[in-house]
Formats: sequence, C-alpha cells, structure tokens
Amino acid sequence: MDFFTADFWSALLSIVVIDLVLAGDNAIVIGLAARNLPKDQQKKVIFWGTAGAIIIRALLTLAVTWLLKIPGLLLVGGILLVWIAYKLLVDEKEHGDVKSDSLWTAVKTIIIADTVMGLDNVLAIAGASHGSFLLVVLGLLISIPIVVWGSTLILKLIDRYPIIIYIGSAVLAWTASKMIVDEPFLQAFFLNNPMLKWGLTIVLVVGVLLLGRMHSQRKPT
Repeated sequence: MDFFTADFWSALLSIVVIDLVLAGDNAIVIGLAARNLPKDQQKKVIFWGTAGAIIIRALLTLAVTWLLKIPGLLLVGGILLVWIAYKLLVDEKEHGDVKSDSLWTAVKTIIIADTVMGLDNVLAIAGASHGSFLLVVLGLLISIPIVVWGSTLILKLIDRYPIIIYIGSAVLAWTASKMIVDEPFLQAFFLNNPMLKWGLTIVLVVGVLLLGRMHSQRKPT
C-alpha cells in the first residue's frame, strides 16, 4: 500500500482508533498489576508493561492466520483471563520490604494478560491493515502514549477510589466472556442461545467480583 495514498491514511486511522479502544484494557491491566509496588517501580512496570503489550500485539497480528487454526484457543484464553481478573483483584499490598522480583512478576502478569486479550482483538487490526505490517506498527506506536497516560491515570485514581480495582477486574472478566463466546466451535451454540451468552457474561463478572469480595472479607484485620 502506497504511503501517500488516501487508502493508506484511512487504514492507519482505522487502526489507531482500534488501538485506542484496546488501550483501555491494556491500561487497566498495567494499573492493577502495578498498584502495590513502590512509586519508582510503578514507572518501570508502566514502561516495560507497555513495551511488552505493543510487541505482543504486533507479533500476534503477524501470526493471526496461524493462530486461528488452533482449536479452542479463545476458550482457553478466556478462562485464563478470568483467573487473571480475579488474581489482580485479590492481590494484596505487602507491608515491609517489597520482594526483589515483584516488579518482574507484575510485568509478567501484564504480558500474559495482554497476550490473552490480544488473541481476540488482533482480528480487527489485521482486517484494517490489509496485510500491511507497517500500518500495524505505526498504529501501535501512536497508541503508546495513550497506554502510558491511561495506566498512570488509573494508578492515581486507584489511590483515591479503591472501587476502581473492582471496576477494572469486571472489565477484564467481561473481556474474558467475550473471548469465550467468540470461540469458533462455540459461536453457533451461543448465537442460537443469546440468553446463555448474556448469562455467561453475568456469571463470570459477578462471580469474579463476589469471590474477590469474599477474599477481602476473610483477610485478618
């Protein structure tokens, strides 16, 4: 695709819009994973988490055709994301010295979550790019400041409004339910049973929040 054509710029605009929408999920994951670390380490987690998210999204877009041939991939990814949503919700702030590997544990969680969420989202990017990897990379690069800014904002808001932790986990659980119902060999089943589709979404979101709430109530005072 010629760099100076209207098709190139319209495709790039489409990808940027898609990436900005997806950046919300990335920012939530990074914000939740980094919230229990010291301020200086939070900046490192935002940097490495954003870098990992961008690289993973680009690689997944390149491999999307091959990935779609793996049966049950979205189902497994959705189940894994439910666990991540719960894990990020119940992670407690440690008192005393922070473990030396906490930063990289947070970064690892971010990359795993972004990989899982990316499985469902790269389809839109791949379609908008018309096979141009340059478009994908440019779109991702443009979205980097949004992810960094969004992650920083969420961290600040969490300190003032802890309920955002629950909202973030609910968003991730909702994303997980969408992945599960989009699984190719389950799509027809959910398409013919829309009530079951919404029922699964409600069960996953409410279930993650209730389990997280029960876990916090069991904490010693």
